Amino acid sequence: MVTQEIEDTKASPASPPIVDPDRALVLRAQEGELEAFEELVSRYEQRVYTLALRILRQREDAEEVVQEAFVSVLEHLETFRGEAPFKSWLLRIATNQALHVLRKRKGLSTVPFQEERGESEQHPLPHPQLIARWKESPERLAEQLEVHHSLARALEDIDEKYRLVFVLRDVSEFSTKETAMALNISEPNVKIRLLRARLMLRERLTSMFGDGASRMIPDHKHEGE
Repeated sequence: MVTQEIEDTKASPASPPIVDPDRALVLRAQEGELEAFEELVSRYEQRVYTLALRILRQREDAEEVVQEAFVSVLEHLETFRGEAPFKSWLLRIATNQALHVLRKRKGLSTVPFQEERGESEQHPLPHPQLIARWKESPERLAEQLEVHHSLARALEDIDEKYRLVFVLRDVSEFSTKETAMALNISEPNVKIRLLRARLMLRERLTSMFGDGASRMIPDHKHEGE
């Protein structure tokens, strides 16, 4: 049983009140209204599935994560205090469930993405052949249905250790510390891998979503052309 994801994320005393669009539904579900819980499932089922599929890359495993995540939410809904948005709580549960499946698949107690020797802030970053400012932010693009398949294909091309950091930080909205704990790597390493993942994705998606007028690196010409 995965227990880490059950804990509600606490806001600091100085944090402003959290505006949660799901709060009314959550309160009704906590009072035992099944229809309210079903509405929450309907609202986020596809989002959870997409997240799990990006981590696990297997449909059957992703479907299992969806089921387990919502079962876990239902079992612990009474303990949810609303100190974080319901969506964030749900996505953390789903992410930890997916990582649990990934570890189980590999027969390991932790995800095997520890820091490699020589991987540091001084290690060379990828050098994209073409990069430009995106017309919209990567985070906003990631949420748009029409670019879902393109982003999924781009993520398929990225090494797993970078893909997981991107999914946890930019999709699941984990903090740097939470990502480091989930993957058993250091916080500086999370930042390095996230930067590399973003650069790799930008290179792959620039031709589709980049602003050609702001191209930073022109197309390279081969010798003899």
